[in-house]
Formats: sequence, structure tokens, C-alpha cells
Amino acid sequence: MNDATLSDVTLSRGWFARRVDVLARDLLGRSVRTTIEGERVVGRIVETEAYLGPEDPASHASTASGITTRNRPMFGPAGYAYIYRSYGIHWCLNLVGGRSGEAGAVLIRALRIVEGAEVVIRRRGRDAHLADGPGRVCQALGVTGALQSHDLTEPPLEILRGHPIPDDAVHRTGRVGVGSAVSWPLRFLVADSPDTSRARVHPGEVTALPEPFRDFPNGPHR
Repeated sequence: MNDATLSDVTLSRGWFARRVDVLARDLLGRSVRTTIEGERVVGRIVETEAYLGPEDPASHASTASGITTRNRPMFGPAGYAYIYRSYGIHWCLNLVGGRSGEAGAVLIRALRIVEGAEVVIRRRGRDAHLADGPGRVCQALGVTGALQSHDLTEPPLEILRGHPIPDDAVHRTGRVGVGSAVSWPLRFLVADSPDTSRARVHPGEVTALPEPFRDFPNGPHR
């Protein structure tokens, strides 16, 4: 099986069962494929953000209520979708990760549309800035809350192997639009990509992260 064929292979649920910061970095270059109402769209992931468990004050898992109806998907198992509405307006797509017993998810912040551009243009009502922000990602893909807890190995929402991005082409910064832990470097993006969101962010401080997240293993998983 050659690399072109492998790039179209759906990733297994077990592939997501890793620390979510590592997962967020490793998702760069992978692809999201949707087949909503028979319309196929594929976008290459160019920007992500990791959200940890209860120790992360910016995470939906950090609440005195513990597991709630809203955040339940974040507590696993890994390899499923966690979808929520931001400010009651925009749907946001997250991929649940983490090892057994851990809560965590990765927000898909931006895509480069590689298939189905005509579908995306119609959905978005524009031909530029198609998926450079989490709300735009869901609109482009046709994703709504109807896909909450969807198995990411099955249609109509799948994550494909794609083409992993080398470390020297990845930037890491603080997260966007959070009210807490703004210096935690849990946003990952493909350097020089024209499809990432444009935002002022904290450059990030590794020492601000809780243990063991300061020790970051390098190199994408295949």
C-alpha cells in the first residue's frame, strides 16, 4: 500500500487514546472527511487546540459539577466527537482523546479544504476564508450537534491518516479566546499556512503547564 493510498485510511479509535497535547500536534496534516446528505468534503487540519481535564481551567471538563450532560463526551472513550455550540451561535468540533480515565479533547480550529470546495462555498456563502476558525470549520463540513459522540472511524464524519507534518513546520502558541490559562502553549498550527485563523495570542510558556505536560515528546505518530 503506497503513501497516497495510506493517506485516505481512516485512523483507528485507539490512535486517539494519547495525551491530548500530543494528539493536538499530531492531528496537523491529518484530514477530516464528511459525507453529509451525500455531499463529500475533505479538509486538511492546519490548526488545533488541546483542552485537558479538570486541571485545565479553560476546559469544559473543569467544573465543580464534574461530569455533566454537556461535557460527558470529553471523559471518553477516545476516538469520538465532542461538539458544542459557542455563544449559542457556532458549532465547534472537538475530537476526544486521552488515555483511559482521562478527560480531554482537541478543538479543530482551521482546515485547508482539499475536496468539495464548491459545497463549502455554497454552505459558507463566500469563496474565501472557508474554514479558518472553529465555527467556520463546522459550517464548511456541515457538522452540527446531531453528530455529538459520533464514532470518528465511521461516516459521515471520519478522520483520515493524511500527511503528517514535520516538527520544523509546526508552531506552538497559547490558546485563542480563553479567559483562563492563556499562557498554556496548547495551540498548534502549520507554519506559514494561509488557512489558519488570525488572532493575537500569547506566545506560550511551557513552565505554566501542569506536570506532566511540560515534557513534550516530539515526532508525529504514523
